[in-house]
Formats: sequence, structure tokens, C-alpha cells
Amino acid sequence: MADGEQLRTVALPGLELNVRVRPPLRRGLPPALFVHGLGGSSQNWSDLMARLAGSVDGEALDLPGFGWSPPPADRDYSVTALARVVIRHLDAAGRGPVHLFGNSLGGAVSTRVAAVRPDLVRTLTLVSPALPELRVQKSAVPTALLALPGVAGLFGRLARDLTAEQRTRGVLGLCYGDPSRVTPEGFRDAVEEMERRMALPYFWDAMTRSSRGIVDAYTLGGQHGLWRQAQRVLAPTLLVYGGRDQLVSYRMARKAAAAFRGSRLLSLPEAGHVAMMEYPEVVASAFRELLYDTGATGRNAGDDDEDGRG
Repeated sequence: MADGEQLRTVALPGLELNVRVRPPLRRGLPPALFVHGLGGSSQNWSDLMARLAGSVDGEALDLPGFGWSPPPADRDYSVTALARVVIRHLDAAGRGPVHLFGNSLGGAVSTRVAAVRPDLVRTLTLVSPALPELRVQKSAVPTALLALPGVAGLFGRLARDLTAEQRTRGVLGLCYGDPSRVTPEGFRDAVEEMERRMALPYFWDAMTRSSRGIVDAYTLGGQHGLWRQAQRVLAPTLLVYGGRDQLVSYRMARKAAAAFRGSRLLSLPEAGHVAMMEYPEVVASAFRELLYDTGATGRNAGDDDEDGRG
């Protein structure tokens, strides 16, 4: 666990959540919530949270079945169900409205939260959000295949002989624009997390049902469609897309910028699917600009000397 972080457990009816907390550098900062992507965890946000500790009072969720959170009692991993989890947590904690961050699947979840509960969202920052694409990239096909019956078991058997190091290198190669940016310490942490996750009896079930949830969300039309909900978002929105993203096409950046009204777009040509992990300082700077320009902060603009930047 990163220095300065704390883990706590939140118990709700039929649900237990692990929450990673980064205490703010001073009292009175606005709250923020970070939501990870498919197969990820709250740890994906550690670098960005550290850099924003002087700007927000941040915490990151482990979605049900991921990180240190056990599966939901109803085994519902749909985007709607996960959005409901975020809403239940925010309602129970009374922290809203928050600066809401989402990556990949977490971006789709956060979009739905912002659309249906605008009172809970002060600003919205989406890093490579998993919004419907007409032409899915070839490198993203295995994730979509997980939604098919029996495929998760096949993947599990194929991966049985791979070491945790090999599996981790494969994931990093898929998610990073430049895997060499991962530090030796970061790689060791990722391997340890991979070993722990693969030993969980519900790992493949969570991956399968979450993948199916994304596919199902892509097929929803009308007012429940994610693009229609993107158009309903009222919160000031920052969109972050990576030019080397192998899971969410860089082509979608323009469509997203048009869908989210008054949004701003940060394009990072060298980044992959997890820009907040590859370029946390750049994403943090863009977010602070969003705070400053929208006045969505309770502190003096430009007071960034203690925000954790190196």
C-alpha cells in the first residue's frame, strides 16, 4: 500500500466494500471518489490521489468482486448495478457531491451515476471510459469474449501454466502505452496483487459477469443507453484518452467530447488505457485546471504548492 494511504471497510445491506483513503493535506477540501476499471482495483488510483491530496479529500472504491471487496450477494455485475453501488456508498457516507473519477468500466459506471444522480457529482473525470463502440479494437476482443458462456473457464485453463510475472507482463503490455514506465517496485506490487487475485475462488466469475455487464450496457438503447446518458450529464467533464490505448479506441475521443456538453479533452498520444497511472502528473494538472476554471473548489485558486507534485 502506498505511503499515507489507509484502507477501511464499509458495510451496507448485502454489500461490503473496501475503500482506499488518502487523507487530504488540510481540512476543508472537497471530496472526491475514484472508480477503477475491469480487472483493476482502487490501487490503480494511488499515484493520482497522491498528487491531488492538496486539492481534494480523496477515496477510491474496490468495486464488488475486485481488489479487497468480496462479491456482491446478488452476483450482479451489470453497469447499472455497479452504478447503484457507487450511489449507495455516496448516499450512506453523505460525501456528495463529489469530484467523480472513472477509468474504463469505472468510466461507464461514473457516467451513469452522473446522469441519474446529478446531485452527487460536482465534476466528472473519465479516463478511457468504456462507452459503446461500433468497431471494437482487435486487442479488446478477448475481454468481450469473456462474456460468452464457457470462455472464462477456457481462459483459466490456458493461463494455468503462466506464472504471475508472465500474466502481469501481459496485462501491463495491454494496458500501458509504454510498459517500461512501470517501476520495478510497481511491477513487484502488481505481481503480488495478481497472485492474490488469481487465488480467489470468485476471480473468473467476477471477470466474466463484469465483461457481460459491459457488453449488455453497449446494447442498451433509448434513455438507458450510455451515449444518451452522457448527453444528460450536467457536471463539468474532463475526458482523457490515450493514443496507444488498445482497449478503448482513440477514435472515440471526438465522439465523447461532442456527447458530454461543454467538456474538455486531454489527449495523450503516448498513453495507453490507464493514463492516470502512466501520466498521473499530467492528469492531475488537467484536473486542477478544471477546478480552477469551473470554480468547483472551496479553496483559493492556484494554491497548489502542497498538492503532492514532485
